[in-house]
Amino acid sequence: MRKTVHLKGSIRMQPLTQNRLLFVVVFVFGAFAECYAASAHIHTHHYTKGEGNERTVDGAFSPRDSDHYIDGEHRQEFDHEAILGSVKEAEEFDKLPIEESKRRLQILLTKMDLNNDKFIERNELKAWILRSFSMLSTEESQDRLDDADSDEDGRVTWDEILQDTYGSDPEDIALDDKLIQDDKETFEAADLDKDGYLDSEEFKAYTHPEETPRMFPLLLKQALEDKDTDKDGSVSFQEFLGDRARGEDKEWLLIEKDKFDHEHDKNGDGRLDADEILSWLVPSNEDIASDEVDHLFAASDDDHDNRLSFEEILEHHDAFVGSEATDYGDHLQDIERFTDEL
Repeated sequence: MRKTVHLKGSIRMQPLTQNRLLFVVVFVFGAFAECYAASAHIHTHHYTKGEGNERTVDGAFSPRDSDHYIDGEHRQEFDHEAILGSVKEAEEFDKLPIEESKRRLQILLTKMDLNNDKFIERNELKAWILRSFSMLSTEESQDRLDDADSDEDGRVTWDEILQDTYGSDPEDIALDDKLIQDDKETFEAADLDKDGYLDSEEFKAYTHPEETPRMFPLLLKQALEDKDTDKDGSVSFQEFLGDRARGEDKEWLLIEKDKFDHEHDKNGDGRLDADEILSWLVPSNEDIASDEVDHLFAASDDDHDNRLSFEEILEHHDAFVGSEATDYGDHLQDIERFTDEL
């Protein structure tokens, strides 16, 4: 007997045989499974600097936007975190319906709009992004403090950090002796009141010294200890390369020399002085925020007037914040067309 079958929702199906009905049901569930899997893959937020003190191969601190593009692929989650200032909040936005996501984004725009003219100028967006970067560092640092704070008193000792980071195996600690020594120096420099504990603000200086100007003298000292083999207070190209040059070919050396000459050695004297060392070590959040402003403007300034109206931002809300996957409706229409053809 042939029947007209109605599935939940707006899908209408032509009369089907039992076998063809089974095929369509399997297809529908498979399609939804793929859709959910794709959504789960797309919306992946993670701490870009969750462990703190991450370094690039040449020893510089990894910039906050180091994972904005991965293998040439744009990671939109970076943009969302740069607007929301929280990985956790960015994850929450991913689960919101579009209209609720837009509603919350509009509230943020009123706070971002410093002159209340219903437009977001470049300087306003940059100031907001710099604020977000600081909030992200605070969130990252607080999460790590919670992990290390074994007695849950809201602050950490060096012993708590040592145990949390390196464990208690004497052999492991011995292998990491230089790293531990630098870490302890960083702890002591971060401990502003010298009470042997780091509260949340001091711990942020420990986990993110590259974002804490009072920690810069220590960073310079440690860099010179690591690189300045002739102890003249500067770093030559050979010292800059160090052991990294072993086994590398001529092309690699030429690339590194070009980087040294044109990015790091700003006065062209063939060596890095104190200011140049810090410029190499410490990423500029100002520059990163400016790049992010350019990126978001390119994505949403439809009338090219060099400012973003609230309407433009809300029209391109997905560039600024996440929301629940929106292709389910299109996917259902595809399924309906398919089943209508059966």
